[in-house]
Parts: sequence; C-alpha cells; structure tokens
Amino acid sequence: MHFDIRRIYLGAASRYPALMKPPSSQNPGDALRQIRQPTPQTFDIHIASDGSWYHEGGLIGRPALVKLFASVLRREADGSFWLVTPVERGTITVEDAPFIVTSMEVEGDGEEQQVRFRTNVEDDVVLGPDHPLQMRADPAAPGNRDGWRPYVVVRDGLEARLSRPVFYELAALSIAGADARFGVWSQHVFFPLEADAEEADAEEADAEERDGSA
Repeated sequence: MHFDIRRIYLGAASRYPALMKPPSSQNPGDALRQIRQPTPQTFDIHIASDGSWYHEGGLIGRPALVKLFASVLRREADGSFWLVTPVERGTITVEDAPFIVTSMEVEGDGEEQQVRFRTNVEDDVVLGPDHPLQMRADPAAPGNRDGWRPYVVVRDGLEARLSRPVFYELAALSIAGADARFGVWSQHVFFPLEADAEEADAEEADAEERDGSA
C-alpha cells in the first residue's frame, strides 16, 4: 500500500530528531521551525457510506489499519477530509460520515440519563454538549420527511452516523420534548430524533426546486 503510516511514523522520528529531544534552554519554537510542511497530496482512499475504507478500489480489510488511519483523519473548515502525519498529508474522499456508531449503552434516566456511543473505529463518546446529535436529510432522498439521518460529533468536526439498529434502540428510549418532537436526554441536554418542521419544509422546497430545474 502506498500510504503506510507505520513507515511514515518511523521516518518522522529519524527525519525530525529535534522533536525527539527533551526540552532545553533554547526557544521551543526552534524545533518547530525545523519542520518542513509536508506537500499536500491526493490519496486514493475512499470511505464508503457504510464506514468501509477502500484503497485504490480495494477494501482495506484489516481493522487495526483502518483504526490507525482514522486516528490521523482531519476535517478542514471547507469540509475536506485529510490524513495528516508529521511527514505526509493528503486528501481522501468520504461518501457520507467517516465513522459509524455500532453500539450504545445507557446509564440513568430522565435528564440525568447518559447515552454512550461506540463507533466502528472504537471511539467512545457520550452524547451531550461536546458530542451533540443532529438529524439531517438523507442526500440520496432529498425532500423525504422520513429520510432524515442521525449524526453525532466524535471529534474536531468529524461525525459518525448512527447505524439503523442503534437508531432504533435510541428511538425506543425517546419521549416527547417541549416542542412535541420525540427525542432523548443525555447529559442534561434534550436531542430531538425528528426533523424540525421548518427545516423539513425548507428541505422539501429545495428538493422540488432542484427537480424542477433539472
């Protein structure tokens, strides 16, 4: 495989020895100035909507390698996805969300309830202010009020989509909120599991406009 993170990290240790030395009386910025910004590349790596990773069209079947790649995945403000290491950085393509929530656990009840999610790359996050959940329209079915999908923020703008079994499990815990939408409490925050009526109307209108102009 062209993009071998194990090789890259070993190369980083020898290429930038200043970063491996203990602190000295020198300005801490001296070591950073020795780093040459890696030249951006385009890696032939794609994350499918089911969370599977592909390289040059072939499935990356080793979970440990996928987890390693996921640990250096970054998302820029423009929405692009990058794999970033000390010596290489390049864009990859992501069909939907890069991660999938594969299981959940619940502790407590009411507003004290905590919902913990686990992803396909073994990230553990607790639904709450730092890891909010949002319902968004399915890009494959714009304008379909029943086609909204749940996403939770994992880290630094990277999201995981809840798998269908997990979403059904979460929906079984739902109660009516202040605006009559059903949702769940976690870490004292109420998260609706239904689309907002205004958002749904706007999405439906946009879909109809796109269809009309096609």
